[in-house]
Amino acid sequence: MPGKNQQIQRHIEQGRTIQPDGYVHGVIVGCQHKNGRWLLIRRSQTVAAPLKVCFPGGGVDANETQSEAAIREMQEEVGAIVKPLDCVWRFNWTENALVLWGWHAKLLSSKVVANPEEVAEILWLTPDEIRSHPDTMPRTGVFLEALINR
Repeated sequence: MPGKNQQIQRHIEQGRTIQPDGYVHGVIVGCQHKNGRWLLIRRSQTVAAPLKVCFPGGGVDANETQSEAAIREMQEEVGAIVKPLDCVWRFNWTENALVLWGWHAKLLSSKVVANPEEVAEILWLTPDEIRSHPDTMPRTGVFLEALINR
């Protein structure tokens, strides 16, 4: 595993914003349908962790708040308008120079559409389906539990 400095250099090369604490900050967003299913995506083949299943999200840009990033990322990835409600989870991935913030948000759009550059498939999954899905990204289940227990 590359060291933190190598990870930071890789983030810079990929155009990601390094925050003042020396880490890339990212948000993931949990939106629940009234039927109890959660909105997840299968990542496209052209992004990091291709074809993995996860909650939508992405990097926090310079001079952008987490809630602004959540709104922007949901629009970019699935064409959705959301209202961020609260941050329910944080994961500090030291060896990858990354801090992830998990947000609960209300989905205001009636329709979601995958941006094929970033998303191969939109999935509406039950908590049990999320927990047992063979393609979920690491820590997806931990964020799910934070959403459920908020």
